[in-house]
Amino acid sequence: MVTQDIESLMQAAIGGDERAYAAALSATAAMLRPYLSRRINSASAVEDVLQEILISIHKARHTYDGMRPYKPWAFAIAKFRLADYLRSHYGDHLVRAGDLDEAEFIFSQDVTESTLTYESIKEEINQLSGKQPTILHLLHSEGHTAKEVAQKMNMTETAVKVAAHRAYKVLRKKLAQ
Repeated sequence: MVTQDIESLMQAAIGGDERAYAAALSATAAMLRPYLSRRINSASAVEDVLQEILISIHKARHTYDGMRPYKPWAFAIAKFRLADYLRSHYGDHLVRAGDLDEAEFIFSQDVTESTLTYESIKEEINQLSGKQPTILHLLHSEGHTAKEVAQKMNMTETAVKVAAHRAYKVLRKKLAQ
């Protein structure tokens, strides 16, 4: 069914047409099933998640603005229900892990662990240009937020974030050598 048809059905449903509402939910299910099937490999789980989504749409139907597109609204709800399912599904698998000691060992390994600290590269940081050394000092040594740094340095928060990002880029190059 075409999205425009679903929108027309939902507009009629908002007006109180129960048949249009049932048809809109059927069309929504047909629209969402392929989306879910690409993300969940079990047909029964797809149907379970689809039912949860339709229930959520039913509960949230009062928030749908008939003057706006229906598809993004429905997909937003679907995305959150899918995330709930995936969190629950993978959480259950972790709880049922056979060898918990092995799982704990694997999860305790930090593949992004680095020996670099602010103190260990302080000399390189101090060689940065402009306000960058001060920004990094306030962010990493003193633990201020970007918003707090912006207030202290009379800058916008965005400018602080951009300066920090550029500083990280320069440091990455220096440290890679």
